[in-house]
Amino acid sequence: MIRTDSNGLPEWSCVGNKRLAHIERVVSLLRAWGAAMRLPADEARAWIDAGTWHDALRDSPEEELRKITGDSTSPFGLLHGPAAAIRLAEDGEKRRDVLDAIRYHTIGSPNWGRTGKALYMADYLEPGRKFLHEDRFFLAAQVPHSFDEVFRQVVRFRLDWSVREGNHIFPETVELWNSLR
Repeated sequence: MIRTDSNGLPEWSCVGNKRLAHIERVVSLLRAWGAAMRLPADEARAWIDAGTWHDALRDSPEEELRKITGDSTSPFGLLHGPAAAIRLAEDGEKRRDVLDAIRYHTIGSPNWGRTGKALYMADYLEPGRKFLHEDRFFLAAQVPHSFDEVFRQVVRFRLDWSVREGNHIFPETVELWNSLR
């Protein structure tokens, strides 16, 4: 059983006010999509839990995240998802879809079911982000009706941005893109 605070975050979370507002916007999208899609209660709960917990350690110090993950080489910004998944599993979380959604929410996974895909989209499409407002608003509205198509478009947007910015593209991201063809 995951012991949580009043925001539904694990007691060990490290989340500032700005990050908490982001999490709330992500969860709001996931709730709305789940209701519109009439998800079964257990799947809707998985989406909400993944959204609530995905950035639970986002504001943690690098040393702490490296200690939790045992990862001394990955970029700092990629450690919070795996670290949160590890801590949640240690606390008894057993839903593989929730853990994998959280673990890979930054880079993607070709092995995701709907929980991982929904979190990946909500994290990107949440309205607090300051780019492509109209495009992201339109895509967010389409998720309940065209889930797989919107997912593909979000992966494409994120991959295009990484290429344009000259960022490293991770093998999992490439595998995710190739799985969509």
